[in-house]
Amino acid sequence: MRQGAAGLGWDDVVGLARTLPGVEEGSSYGTPALRVKKAFMCRLREDGETLAIRCDPDERPLLIEAHPGVLFVTPHYEAWPMVLVALPRAEEGLVRELLEDAWLEKAPKRLVEAFLAERGDEK
Repeated sequence: MRQGAAGLGWDDVVGLARTLPGVEEGSSYGTPALRVKKAFMCRLREDGETLAIRCDPDERPLLIEAHPGVLFVTPHYEAWPMVLVALPRAEEGLVRELLEDAWLEKAPKRLVEAFLAERGDEK
């Protein structure tokens, strides 16, 4: 993975997600996707360069404002708790944070508690 450099691909996303317990590869709408214990986290869109990832809908406008040109939403996704990531312009740290947030939202409570305890975090 490229440390600190912008520009990620699907393999980078998978590598980052694999640091989270219970993440599984699969597909969604015919494209590669990641799930935690069968719960959808994200998928690669058909263009092969855009990641559609779950996010808190209340945080989405702030995220997009903080990362112009990298995070965005199309009319199709406005009604869903998702944000789109332009992977060729994305920083590794941002994608790692988005993946962890999606994982924390969708992972089973016991898995989250065990992960946070092992890491020394409290929620």
